[in-house]
Amino acid sequence: MRKLSTLALITSLFLSTFAIANEVNVFNARHYKADAEMYGKFTAATGIKVNLINGKSGALEKRIAEEGADSSADLYITADAGRCGAMDAKGLLQGGLSSETIKASVPKNFRTNKWVGVAKRARIIYYSPERVSGAELSGLTYEGLADPKWKGRLVIRKSSNIYNKSLVASLIANNGKKATAEWAKGVVSNMAREPKGNDRAQIMAVAAGEADIAVANTYYLALMLSGKKGAEQQEAAKKVKAFFPNQNDRGTHMNISCAALVKGAPNKANAIALVDFLLSPESQEHFTNNTFEFPMIGGVSPSPLVVNNLGLDFKQDLVTKVSTYGKNQAAALEVMTAAGWK
Repeated sequence: MRKLSTLALITSLFLSTFAIANEVNVFNARHYKADAEMYGKFTAATGIKVNLINGKSGALEKRIAEEGADSSADLYITADAGRCGAMDAKGLLQGGLSSETIKASVPKNFRTNKWVGVAKRARIIYYSPERVSGAELSGLTYEGLADPKWKGRLVIRKSSNIYNKSLVASLIANNGKKATAEWAKGVVSNMAREPKGNDRAQIMAVAAGEADIAVANTYYLALMLSGKKGAEQQEAAKKVKAFFPNQNDRGTHMNISCAALVKGAPNKANAIALVDFLLSPESQEHFTNNTFEFPMIGGVSPSPLVVNNLGLDFKQDLVTKVSTYGKNQAAALEVMTAAGWK
């Protein structure tokens, strides 16, 4: 895979566009201080000012929709492919988000011509090594979470959670809606408690003995182990282990943080330049070492906390297109709701 330095990428963009306006408007639903630092580096490298509008995904999406043709948004950056897919379904995105960097760096299943993955995460299983045996884990799949052997032992977030909707959407893509509906009933039957809390709360529930297994994204364990969320969560994280499902078939469910090109973007060239910058080795290292996500591009290693506690030797699902998460989102919520998944 051919790699260019950030400086070479930016120089190429200047030459190809002759003149670049001096700003780009980013509607940002990712709430990481590290991201703002990265945008500052982009401005320092290019002279292009990043106008950052931070907010929750729902509020930002509503604002873009309501403003319509009058919206100043160039890029919508958020933490789940399902959200980018939903924006596309509403007609709020446009094509043309493409460049040599994007084509060379981002696998086809992690991008469309309207949105592009800039970092990866996996939604995996965490377990108590004291209460879950190796035999129980052997060959475990997402589908296997509905097995009665897990009755009263599983915790997972609410059905309305976007990460769960994307996971279930991927199951619909692979197994069909009918089979996934039966699976959802089994999962609900196996829950140790009604769904509540965020991903870290699920990990803490296993650590506290309230459940034996939990479903949560990979970066949360590293975040807890880092101490950034306090000593209590750090100690809880040390009591659980990570397991990557579906290693004997399609691989572990992968999701992305994505950058979407908003319809009518007034600074389209600058938006593409920013996405190229986010896919540079320097930016990817910044992602991995601060947000504990997996890099989107090759040649960049995850954070040592991720490598040492989650590992790198796992099979990723590179077959299921993340664009199906948005397309199957309504169906995913429907099967979870019908199963009594609160």
